[in-house]
Amino acid sequence: MVEMVVALGVAAFALLAVMGILPVGLKTQQASVNQTKANAVLAQIIDDLRSDVRLPPGQASKAGGDWANLHGHWKAVAVPDNLFFTSDGDQTGAVSQGPPPAAPTDAVFRATVTYLYPPTATTSIAKITVSWPAA
Repeated sequence: MVEMVVALGVAAFALLAVMGILPVGLKTQQASVNQTKANAVLAQIIDDLRSDVRLPPGQASKAGGDWANLHGHWKAVAVPDNLFFTSDGDQTGAVSQGPPPAAPTDAVFRATVTYLYPPTATTSIAKITVSWPAA
């Protein structure tokens, strides 16, 4: 009988230890998911900027992504662009310049694109920071 009580005590202790680790594991898993999504948002921004740079003159309106006409944008703009993305990686809200505005209600990620100087019409050097939560 004593052996049964000791065995149940050891099993209960082990079960409590596993249950104590569970919240930490879930938090780590969620952070990994967000990091992966942030990398996808970053890749999307880089692809859009690269595709715009490679377009010949007069074809700027064919730039990829949801951004209207990026061709030469960084030459005319001296402040960072702020973009907001949903948890699925879709852009939400409008592109804003200057200090970060209030995030749209469905935004999860905020991307800040700072164009490095000296700017030229074909420069592709930018500092891109993706952060979450967007607010």
